[in-house]
Amino acid sequence: MTTTAHTLGFPRIGAQRELKFAQESFWRGDITETTLRETGSDLRARHWGLQKQAGLDMVSVGDFAWYDQVLNTLALLGALPTRFGFDAKKLSLADYYVAARGNPEHFAMEMTKWFDTNYHYLVPEWTADTSFDGGVDWLFEELAQAQYLGHTAKATLVGPLTLLYLGKIKSGLDIKLDLLPRIIPAYQLLLARLQEQGVEWVQIDEPILALDLDNAWLDAFVLAYNALAQNTPKILLSTYFESVQERTTLLHALPIAGLHLDLVRAPQQLPALLANWPQDRVLSAGVIDGRNIWRADLTALLADLQAAHTQLGDNLWLATSCSLQHVPVDLAAETALDAETLSWLAFATQKLDEIVALKQALNGNAASVAHQFKAADQAVASRRTSVRIHNPIVQKRLAAVTEQDVTRHNAFTQRISQQQQRFALPLFPTTSIGSFPQTKTIRQARAAYKRGDLSHLEYLEAMRAEIRLVVEQQEKLDIDVLVHGEPERNDMVEYFGEQLWGYGFTLNGWVQSYGSRCVKPPFIYGDVYRPEAMTVSWSQYAQSLTSKPMKGMLTGPVTMLQWSFVRDDQPRSTTALQIALALRDEVADLEKAGIGMIQIDEPAFREGLPLKQQDWSAYLDWAVRTFKLSSAVVRDDTQIHTHMCYSEFNDILPWIAAMDADVITIETSRSDMELLDGFGEFAYPNDIGPGVYDIHSPRVPKVTEMQRLLQKARSVLPDARLWVNPDCGLKTRDWPETIAALENMVQAAKLLRATVAVDDKEHQGCC
Repeated sequence: MTTTAHTLGFPRIGAQRELKFAQESFWRGDITETTLRETGSDLRARHWGLQKQAGLDMVSVGDFAWYDQVLNTLALLGALPTRFGFDAKKLSLADYYVAARGNPEHFAMEMTKWFDTNYHYLVPEWTADTSFDGGVDWLFEELAQAQYLGHTAKATLVGPLTLLYLGKIKSGLDIKLDLLPRIIPAYQLLLARLQEQGVEWVQIDEPILALDLDNAWLDAFVLAYNALAQNTPKILLSTYFESVQERTTLLHALPIAGLHLDLVRAPQQLPALLANWPQDRVLSAGVIDGRNIWRADLTALLADLQAAHTQLGDNLWLATSCSLQHVPVDLAAETALDAETLSWLAFATQKLDEIVALKQALNGNAASVAHQFKAADQAVASRRTSVRIHNPIVQKRLAAVTEQDVTRHNAFTQRISQQQQRFALPLFPTTSIGSFPQTKTIRQARAAYKRGDLSHLEYLEAMRAEIRLVVEQQEKLDIDVLVHGEPERNDMVEYFGEQLWGYGFTLNGWVQSYGSRCVKPPFIYGDVYRPEAMTVSWSQYAQSLTSKPMKGMLTGPVTMLQWSFVRDDQPRSTTALQIALALRDEVADLEKAGIGMIQIDEPAFREGLPLKQQDWSAYLDWAVRTFKLSSAVVRDDTQIHTHMCYSEFNDILPWIAAMDADVITIETSRSDMELLDGFGEFAYPNDIGPGVYDIHSPRVPKVTEMQRLLQKARSVLPDARLWVNPDCGLKTRDWPETIAALENMVQAAKLLRATVAVDDKEHQGCC
C-alpha cells in the first residue's frame, strides 16, 4: 500500500518576505508589473521545489495570491465589485490592488478575519449585476509554470459555496444563494479548463461546512457538487478549522473523489466519518498542524493512523490540517534560538518533512525515518519536563483570583461622571487608536539598538524624539486625547512578549496578516509572568509633554493569546488568564504614574470565537473574564478604553458590553458604519468611537465623507457617548497622509460640535 502526501497550501510571502517588499515597491512605482510578476514566479518555483524535495507526491497550485486568495478567486471568476468598473478579462495588477487598497476615487473592499485566524480576507460584494463570466488567467499560467518545471500539480480553489457565504449583499439581492445558478456554470468552466490542462486532482476548499449552516445551504452543497462532479478532474473537497462530523450523511452522499478533514482541531470526528466510508473515496487526513509551530508527536500520530490505514489502504492521504500560510516558512533561519527551544518547533518547511516521515512509516519504510521519529520523541519529552515551562508562583496567584478582582468599583453610569469631571472633554472628543507612522528612521534606530550599534541612552533619546514629534503634531492638530505613537514597538504583541517570561521569539518567523502586512508572532511555551514594567516610562514621558490626557497603550490578553503561537499542553483560557495578571500589574503601574486613560486593545476578541455556536458561551465567558481581570484594578476616575477591528461584533454584543470598558473604538469605515447598527439596536451602554476613515487605504478621505459617517453614527448613538477616531492604528501610513487625514477628522468633529451647538440654541429659543 502506498500513502499519498500533500499539503493544502504553502506560505506565499517568502522566507524573507520577498512578496511584501515587491508589492510595496510596485505600489510606490519603483518596479513594474513585469518585475513584480517575476518575483511571484520565483517564489512559486522555490516553494514547489521545497514540496518536491521533501517528498510530497504533488504540489499545490493556486495557493499563491498577489494580495488575498478570496480576491484572487473573484479575479479568476470576473466577479470583482462592479462599482470599480474594471474589464474583468483585462484586469491588471494595478486594478487588482485598487480593489484591495482603494484610491482617491474608490473605497477599498471591506476586510475581515478568515474564520478564527488572524488572516484577513477581502469580502466579496454581491449585487444584482454581479457576474461570473470569467476573468484573469493567472491560475492557468501558474499551472503551466508548475508543469513546465516537472511537478505533478494539484489545483486549489476557494469553493463556490464558501465564496458566496463569505460575501455581503450590497444591493438588488434577497439572499446570497440567488447567485448560485450563476456561479455553478463559472466553476464548471474552470474545472473543464483545468482538466484540459492535464490536472488530475482539484482541491476545492469549503471551510463553511464546519459552521452552523441552515438547510438551504446544505441543500446547495448537494446541488452544486452534483453539477461540478460531472466530467471534471477528481475533486478533493477540503474542510478545516473544526469538525464536520454532523455532516457525515451529506458528505458521504456527495459525488466527490476525496474529502480532507482537519484532524488537529477535531480528531474526534474521524471514527464517525470512517464508518460506512465509500470504498472508492480518498480520505485526506490533516494530521500535521497548519496553524501552530510545535513539532509533531510522530509516534502518537502513527499509532492514531494505523486503523485508518488498514481500512483505506492507498485511499488514505496525509496532509497538513489546513494551508501552511498561517505559519512561518522555514526554521533554518532561526539562528538565535537555543538548542532545546529550537527542537520543540516546526515551521512550514519542517512540516513537509513531518508529513513525509509519517508517509514513509505507514508505507513500511520506518527504518528510513527512524532518526526523525527519535528526534520528535526527544522534543516531546523535553517540552513535557523542561523547567522552563511551569512557574509555581504564577499558578498560585491565578488560583487565588476572586470575583472582586474582576469587577470595577462602581457601574459605568457612576464612573463616567467622575471621568468627565476629571478630563473635561468636549462633545465628540477626538483621539487616535495608538500607533503613528513607523518611519524608516524609527526602524533603523531599533535595528541599530538590537545590533549594539546604538547605546541604551542613544536609543532612549531617539525614541523620545519621536514621541515629542508625535505629541507636537497632535497638539497642532488639536486632537483632544493623545497617544505617544508607539515608536519603540516593533509589533503590538511581539513588543510585550519580549518583556514577559514564558514567551519565545524568532528572527524570521513572519506570517501574512493581510496583503503586504506581515507579523512575527511570538510563541508561548511556559507560564507567563511580568518581571518589570513594560510601558510606564514611555507613557509617563509622553504625558509630561502635554496637559491633555495621554492614553497608556496595552495589548489585551485575548489578543496577546490569539496573535501568538500558543502552548498546547494546557487550556488556552489558563494561558490567557496568566497574561491578564501580567497586564493587570502594568495597568496598576500606569495609574500610579498618573496616566488617567489606559487603552487595552482587543482586536482579536471575536477572532477567538469558536466556529460552532454551541461553544461560544464557554469561550466568551473566559475571554470577558481575562479583560476584566486586566482592567478592573483601577479607580473609577481612570478611564479604560479598548479597541476592536475587522470582525463582525453584532452577535456577541452582550459579552462586549460585559467587558465594561468605559470607551470602545471599533472599525466601521469599510462597512459604511454597518457594524454600528447592532450597537445601536442593542443600546450599548458605554462610550463608542466608530472609525470614521480607513487607515489601510492610502487615500485621504474628505471632511464631508467623515461628516456623513458621523451623522450616520448619531442616528444610532447618543451624542454624549460618541467619540471620533480613525478605525485602526496609523503605523503603516506615511506622515503626510496621516496629518492630512487627521486634520480632516478634527475638522469634521468641530463642524459637528458647531452644528449641535446651533441646534441646541435654536431648540432653547423655541421653547
